[in-house]
Formats: sequence, structure tokens, C-alpha cells
Amino acid sequence: MTILVVTGTGTEIGKTVVTAAVAAAAAGRRVAVLKPAQTGLAPGEPGDAAEVARLAGDHVTAVELARFPEPLAPATAARRAGMAPVRPHEVAEAAEKLATEHDLVLVEGAGGLLVRFDDEGGTLADAARLLSAPVLVVAPAGLGTLNATALTAEALRARGLECLGVVVGSMPDRPDLASRCNIEDLPVAAGAPLLGAVPAGAGALAGADFAAGAAGWLAPELGGTWTVPSL
Repeated sequence: MTILVVTGTGTEIGKTVVTAAVAAAAAGRRVAVLKPAQTGLAPGEPGDAAEVARLAGDHVTAVELARFPEPLAPATAARRAGMAPVRPHEVAEAAEKLATEHDLVLVEGAGGLLVRFDDEGGTLADAARLLSAPVLVVAPAGLGTLNATALTAEALRARGLECLGVVVGSMPDRPDLASRCNIEDLPVAAGAPLLGAVPAGAGALAGADFAAGAAGWLAPELGGTWTVPSL
């Protein structure tokens, strides 16, 4: 697994911290994180790729292909800014180039799997298909996550893409009933294993503390030691 695409069932659900955890768990390997389209930030502000590098460690190379100022879907943000959009083939080409120089390339999407990169309808799913790369789905813990996860997994299957598994992007310290039950039900909804749960607030940790904890949040398939807890 040289290239792994990281998507989510929506926005603001922990894709960046999960990407950082996977990168941190790969310490000792050369890791690149590729953010095809960063939206909602001005030039010079640290984006998601830089945040992954901050949290995961200095073995991570952070690459951003395009940045658009308004916090919108990439296609909309590019159009409103009068800027060229990022297209799936550009994402695939950048990831493949990084893979020649790194042991692992993590491609972190914006929003969900089918958010448009351009006005022709290109998506992260199209980039994953060009790369023949597996896709890791980040999902929230609580009520409503099962439907969104099932829809994302169904969209992956319809495109012949492999869903490597699901990681909970922000697991509460004291999960409610729905969150506890979803630990068991998420793999059923996804048709793929649950591969970890990152604790809520992990993204606020100092880099060294985050990197030290990352392996305990991820399953062995992602380089960690986490196992599914009993209800």
C-alpha cells in the first residue's frame, strides 16, 4: 500500500487528525501527505497538510496543490476566485510522483468522497480510481453516522474502489449510547473493518504527544495496536 486516499462522510469530522495519526504510526518510513485542494485559508496560513506534518513528525513531507480563499467546495471556491480548479488527473499525477520518493503517500480529500473538484464533476473518487488506490473512510462516532458511512461505502463499491476500512475521527471521552453501539455497527454499514478511533481533542495535542499516542488509536492494518473495544 504505497498510496492511501483518505476521505470522510462529511466535513469537519476528523480527516486531518486521522491522516496525521496514520502518518505518525508510519514513523521510520518516508511519508508524504498530499492535500489536493485547501479551501477557506489565506496565503501563508497553515493548511491541513502542514497540520499533519506538525502532528505526525518531521518524517512527513506536506504538499498542497491548490488553495482557494473561501470555505466552500473546491469547484465552487475555484470558480468564485477565478482560479483554475484541481482536476483528478492532476491529483493522481502528483501522488504518483510523490510515491517514487516516499514509502507512503496519504491523499486527504476535502469534505466527502463526491465533493466536486471542478465543474466537470471530477471528484476524489475519480482520483482514487486513476491511482487504483484503497480508500480509508473517516466517520463521526454519533447518531447519524451509519447512513452516511453506508452511502460512502456504496459509492466506493459502485466505482470499483476498495474501502480499506473506517476510522472514527473524534471519539468522545464518555461516548453516549449511540456512539458505543456504532463501534459495532459501523463495520456493518461500511462492509469493511473498523480500523481505529482517534480521541476527541487529539488534534490540539503537541506534536510529540500526538505522535506518541497515534499507534494506540489505529489498528494493526494501519501500523497501530488498537483493537475494537467491547461494548
